[in-house]
Amino acid sequence: MNTTLKIIRTWKGWTTIENAPIYEDMLINEIFPALKKKGVIGLEKVSISTQNKKDEVEFFVIIQFESLDAVKTFAGENYKKAYIPENAQKVLLKYDETVEYYELRKELILK
Repeated sequence: MNTTLKIIRTWKGWTTIENAPIYEDMLINEIFPALKKKGVIGLEKVSISTQNKKDEVEFFVIIQFESLDAVKTFAGENYKKAYIPENAQKVLLKYDETVEYYELRKELILK
């Protein structure tokens, strides 16, 4: 049984309906691959969820790390500050400037 405590980092950002596919592509093909390529050890998985609103699209991003040390490797000592690359800022309407952290207690796979 794996008793290692995983850390979940959550963040929200909003963009226009027109820019939503651009931002999603940026997350999938630029931002997270670049982070992984930099050798961010302990970055285990990323989940990208969206919710269409009347005039915008909300992005909810969940990143799973193997430990708080891995989070600090990724984000530095100011690890509660959101990481928003400059090119992403150009397509976002607004975004959370801080992130939330949770301890992953259990993950159930229901088949």
